[in-house]
Amino acid sequence: MREREVDAQGRSYATGRRKDAVARVWIKPGSGKITVNGRDQEVYFARPTLRLVINQPFEVADRSGQYDVIATVKGGGLSGQAGAVKHGISQALSKFEPALRSAVKAAGFLTRDPRVVERKKYGKAKARKSFQFSKR
Repeated sequence: MREREVDAQGRSYATGRRKDAVARVWIKPGSGKITVNGRDQEVYFARPTLRLVINQPFEVADRSGQYDVIATVKGGGLSGQAGAVKHGISQALSKFEPALRSAVKAAGFLTRDPRVVERKKYGKAKARKSFQFSKR
């Protein structure tokens, strides 16, 4: 069995990553309030699908409304940031309650999604798109 990792304030910390976004996440027992970059989740992630993504780890672990989340996230777009926060919450949850690790891992939330934007190549318009062919 894994060791429970909690700091002096009773919080568990983890880093989540997705695409170019990096999220620092702290969770502690509370009423289910999620704060992202000092703003409420409804304000920061206006789209309901993004809020749904963030709450997935709690749904899988049957811990909805039991933890307060404080997250700071940088880089990428909103979708990548939501994925990074989800990854961070999953990691922090498994550190706070090691018994939940198997449920969260089975859902695939502990794995960092390796898909990133492909780089542009020389002699090409974009990563794979070629310039328009001209016969003359």
